[in-house]
Amino acid sequence: MKATLILAFLLSSCTAFAQKKETKGVNINLTGTYRLKIVDNILADSSRVHLYGDNPKGILMFDAAGNYAMEIYSSDGRPAFAANDKGKGTDEEYRAAVRGSNAHFGKYSIDKATQSIVYDIIAATYPNWENTQRKSRFKFDGKILSYIVAVPTTGNAVRGEVVWERM
Repeated sequence: MKATLILAFLLSSCTAFAQKKETKGVNINLTGTYRLKIVDNILADSSRVHLYGDNPKGILMFDAAGNYAMEIYSSDGRPAFAANDKGKGTDEEYRAAVRGSNAHFGKYSIDKATQSIVYDIIAATYPNWENTQRKSRFKFDGKILSYIVAVPTTGNAVRGEVVWERM
């Protein structure tokens, strides 16, 4: 009985140590699928703007080969195209579709020295980000992934905060 208690204590201690190492950047494994929780712009006065509404929708996927894909959509609802044809939208419909979504995909890596995710973006709904590299400092506890976007799609007067939950 005493040996069982000692073994249980050692196992729980090793598990806690392994989890602590992961948050320090020693053994980071982001592989998986994540659900969007928060995507905000933080203004100079520390106030927040919910770019995609109070309950944005989104998915982020990392695979073991270093590929990623991310999609974010507004919770405020984007209007359907009245013509039921993507090629025949009005200026207002196109504007709402672009402003209410953000997506990109490409390759990713982890810079352990700076605790950053490095995104090598291949294609994006915001064309200015195509064929660029974006680096974001992050925190990850095994379930919640959060990072700061130093220069979001809205420009460099703000910074972005994005929080994902592993599914």
